[in-house]
Amino acid sequence: MRSRLWLGFLAAAVVSASCAPKAATPAARPTPRADGEAPAAAPSGGSAGASSGASGASAGGGSAARGPRPYAQVVPARAVTDTGAITVHKVDERWLLEVPDSLFRRDFLLVGRIAAVPANFGAFLPAGVSVQERLVRWERQGDRVILRSIGAEAVAADSLPIAQAVASNYLGAILAAFPVAAYGRDSAAVVDVTEFFGGDTPALSGLTTAQREQYKVRRLDPARSFVNAVRSYPLNVEVRHTQTFEATAPPSDRSGGALTLEMRQSLVLLPREPMRPRFADPRAGFFGVERINYGLDEQKAATESFIARWRLEPRDPAAYARGELVEPVKPIIYYIDPATPARWRPYVRMGVEDWSRVFEKAGFRNAVRAMDPPTNDPEWDPEDIRYSVVRWSASTTRNAQGPSTVDPRSGEIIESDIVWYHNHMRSYRNRLMIETGAANPAARTLDIPEELMGETMRQVITHEVGHALGLPHNMIASSSFPVDSLRSVSFTRRYGVSATIMDYARQNYIAQPGDGLAAKDFIRRLGPWDEFIIEWGYRVFPDAPTPESERPRLDRMLSNPSGPMPYRYLPQYLSGIDPRSQTEDLGDDPVAATTYALANLRRVVPNLPAWTARAGETDEDLTELYRETVGMWRTYMGHVASIIGGVSVDPRTAVQPGAVYAPVPRARQQRALAFLAENAIDTPEWMAPAAITSRTGPSPLPQAQAAIVQALLDPRRLDRLSMSQEMSASAYPVDDYLADLRRVVWAGRTPDANLRGVQRVYLDRLASLVNPAAPQAAPPGGGEGPSEPPSPLLAPLNVARSDLPALARGELRSIRAAAQANAAGGTGIQRAHWADVVARIDEILEPTNR
Repeated sequence: MRSRLWLGFLAAAVVSASCAPKAATPAARPTPRADGEAPAAAPSGGSAGASSGASGASAGGGSAARGPRPYAQVVPARAVTDTGAITVHKVDERWLLEVPDSLFRRDFLLVGRIAAVPANFGAFLPAGVSVQERLVRWERQGDRVILRSIGAEAVAADSLPIAQAVASNYLGAILAAFPVAAYGRDSAAVVDVTEFFGGDTPALSGLTTAQREQYKVRRLDPARSFVNAVRSYPLNVEVRHTQTFEATAPPSDRSGGALTLEMRQSLVLLPREPMRPRFADPRAGFFGVERINYGLDEQKAATESFIARWRLEPRDPAAYARGELVEPVKPIIYYIDPATPARWRPYVRMGVEDWSRVFEKAGFRNAVRAMDPPTNDPEWDPEDIRYSVVRWSASTTRNAQGPSTVDPRSGEIIESDIVWYHNHMRSYRNRLMIETGAANPAARTLDIPEELMGETMRQVITHEVGHALGLPHNMIASSSFPVDSLRSVSFTRRYGVSATIMDYARQNYIAQPGDGLAAKDFIRRLGPWDEFIIEWGYRVFPDAPTPESERPRLDRMLSNPSGPMPYRYLPQYLSGIDPRSQTEDLGDDPVAATTYALANLRRVVPNLPAWTARAGETDEDLTELYRETVGMWRTYMGHVASIIGGVSVDPRTAVQPGAVYAPVPRARQQRALAFLAENAIDTPEWMAPAAITSRTGPSPLPQAQAAIVQALLDPRRLDRLSMSQEMSASAYPVDDYLADLRRVVWAGRTPDANLRGVQRVYLDRLASLVNPAAPQAAPPGGGEGPSEPPSPLLAPLNVARSDLPALARGELRSIRAAAQANAAGGTGIQRAHWADVVARIDEILEPTNR
């Protein structure tokens, strides 16, 4: 599933330093201050009004008019206290934090996560997902404590004069200002955070602006919003609070007029000295953090990029330096959610621990572990940021995700929660049948055998853990496998279906009946690229004293990769532009791969009624499986369509020889178009058999065919064809392509009902080129790219100022001339169709006033 960068960080000792259970106890208080020891006046701007037994502070800033009071008055004997990095006091219904003087101006990470949600809240917003993350600091101004957001996007060493300019031009927002209610030992400031966490504080809200509009939220109801609990640990404070919003269109229980969710805020103390970072490289597949370092000696505002990775340090540095496998000081531990069904727990565990073998390539033994939660530790909580958890979400969403929390200062991953949505088994049940059922007997049922479903689930967990280790999708990996190799038992048993588990290459739809593959050979698995990139990102170089000194060695690894096949990486935003990098594809030749896929679909489609039939059930499953089969047919055709206008992208350093951008050769594009003409433009009637459509209703095949034609006339594809002419003399000229496509769609045959619909879509697409609504912006990235177009292939396109309107007009005139001739000799529906085509083109070229 989709992966994104979740910012945050934690010290290596978080878990080990915080494991001992401790019960909340009445406060052990310091000697109270005399009334005269604290300033008498409240800070300016504070509001009066104290709650019984507490400081009187309100969210974002109120204050008691008389200023700080004696400690014993603010934290009385009845207070329940929880000690930790920041001590927590509960006094009646008020919550107080006692912030030590030593923690002011230290970096913290404030992570807001969803703890519980209403039904239908969102497909990717289960319990445990982070929704807000920011670097913050406590600051003191007289008798006021400020919680300030600190930007990590720009830095300069404190010793440099320019550090003053950075501080002045990157001022962080004040999230809250609290009056000091009292002073504790060593000048610790006691502040009331009840309203900050219990009110509608934007920095803590579980609802975005868009969600407030979607659910028609009027306001947060303070009577139904409150702090549930606040717990303190040696390096973090955990707050659970309930937010109830008055809403006229909540996601569920609409007559109730309210939306309630529970949030978890983690305030994490970061190490005073950030982890040593590793510089990123665009040729390596890692999430990362980026910042402007104004202290670098360059004649520009220079950018630094670091990869996101866990802190792994060898327990025995000397043995590690000798090349021995050693255990890390702090391994990466994932706890298995207690809610995970017992049947599937072993597969979840294997999905996590499969990475341990991969980390041996980087010199670490037992680096990744799966554990059951402790049964005798009352402090253990899956929402405590000290623990990474593989969560089982009771949700109808058909997906899984693997976010992580990363320190924006260095890229260190401190925590992640893998989420498996219960209904994702449905996705794989269906896809196994559609894509492998022809050659895999175990997939020909709605009740997939446990071993096969468990193996599939195991690999999904491994994929999501890969994201949490810092790895983004790498869709180009499957193109390193020759298509015919995926029919080989020995090859697939060793490598699976792609060179990395981080590709969206899920099932082997190429293998044919009789090839002899076992059920597990149809499933993806860890590959050689996973070992390569983990070594690149995690190996410690004892003889490299600085991040800069590592860079030559890391560059050599990428410039001259070793292994059974060269390592390559392309960011997801280039998927479909470079035809080697696509979702759901297999092999190095989309035409050959899709030829095998269609051969299998021809076997699967007629068997769907038998494979989905269950006594006493309706045809609901048949309908679902058939529609998803048409969707896969469309996906396969899309793989072929990407060849047209395709550009191979091979990132290189400035000193590496060779082209970065290379258009797909013309002959290969024309071969792809001929394939689509035969298999997609001409109606594949076998995809809509009466035995199925008579039970499921009309087939979605016409819409799928129309989508292929829309894609073939996408203005960005046409623009790439035009740009390719500038890069290569052997490119496929866009005007030649349009002429070839016109012949494919319009000439040589009498159109059936499906093709007539396709032709009308074709006219609509040309009309949008002749009369473009507005300049077309760059498409959104794949979740890992910067906000600005990272490649010239993604630059904004102004259709009106391009050659495309002129070319489209020429195509329309050619089509109109042929349609006029066809209308003159046609009869019935054909004649009416051609006359309609003429009328539509007239309206496009010479619109009438309406």
